[in-house]
Amino acid sequence: MNDILNEIVAHKRAELILQKQAVSPEHLCTQVKDLPSRPSHRSMKQSLKTSSTGIIAEFKRRSPSKGWFNQDARADQIPPAYERAGAAALSILTDEKYFGGSLGDIRTACPLVSLPILRKDFIIDPYQVYQARLVGADAILLIAACLSTAQCRELACLAHELQLEVLLEVHRPEELDYIDESIDMVGMNNRNLGSFVTDVNNSFRMAPVLKQAISPMGEQAPLLVSESGIDSADTMAKLREAGFQGFLIGEALMTHKNLLDKPLNIL
Repeated sequence: MNDILNEIVAHKRAELILQKQAVSPEHLCTQVKDLPSRPSHRSMKQSLKTSSTGIIAEFKRRSPSKGWFNQDARADQIPPAYERAGAAALSILTDEKYFGGSLGDIRTACPLVSLPILRKDFIIDPYQVYQARLVGADAILLIAACLSTAQCRELACLAHELQLEVLLEVHRPEELDYIDESIDMVGMNNRNLGSFVTDVNNSFRMAPVLKQAISPMGEQAPLLVSESGIDSADTMAKLREAGFQGFLIGEALMTHKNLLDKPLNIL
C-alpha cells in the first residue's frame, strides 16, 4: 500500500475503533443472526451474467482525487433511477471521509430497488462484513492491495457464511494469487489506488492472464468485472469481447447533468 490507499486504510482502522465502541462486535453479530435469509434473486454474479448491460452503476458523492461530484446526491433517488435505466447491479460507497457515503445510503436504497447491492468500502475487518449484512447489502468488495491472502480468504469465507457474495478487486498480476473458490467475481481495477490515476487499458492488458488464472476453476470460475474509467458503449463492447461480463461505472454517471433522467443512456 502507498500514498492515498495507505492514508485511507489508516483512517479506516481508527474509524473502526470508534464504531466498535459505539456498537460492540458481539451486539452486531447478534443483530445479524436475527435477520431472515437473503432473497435468492439478489445474486450479483447471476444478475451480471444474465444482464443485457452488465452495468454496475455506482452511487458516490465524491472521490479523493476529484473532490465532490454531487454533494446533495440522494440515495432514495439515484439508485432507483439506475435500476429504471437498466443497470444490472448497484455499487454504493459507504466510506464517509473520502467518498461522502455511509451505511445509511444502503439502508435507504435497499427497499427501493430489486437489484443486488455491493457495499463498496475498504473492508479490512470482519466487523465490516457484519455491518454490510445488517444494512441490506448483497455483496462486499475486498481489495487485494490492502489485505493479505489469508485476510482476504477469512473475510470472503465469512461473507459466504452471512449469505453475501464477494467481488475481489485486483490491479496487478501479483494479486491474481488471491483468487480461489471463495471469490464470486474478480474486478480488474483500472485505477491505481496509490495515485488514483485511471487507465482502462489495464483491463485489456490483464485480460489474458486473468482468464488463464480462472480457467482451471471451470463452471465455478468467478465472473470478470472491469472497474473504473469506462465512459462509452464502445469501450464496454470491447471489454466484453476481452472476457468481462460486468462493468463498474461511477464518475461518468454521477457527473452527468441529467442524472435522474435515464442516466445509462449516456453510454
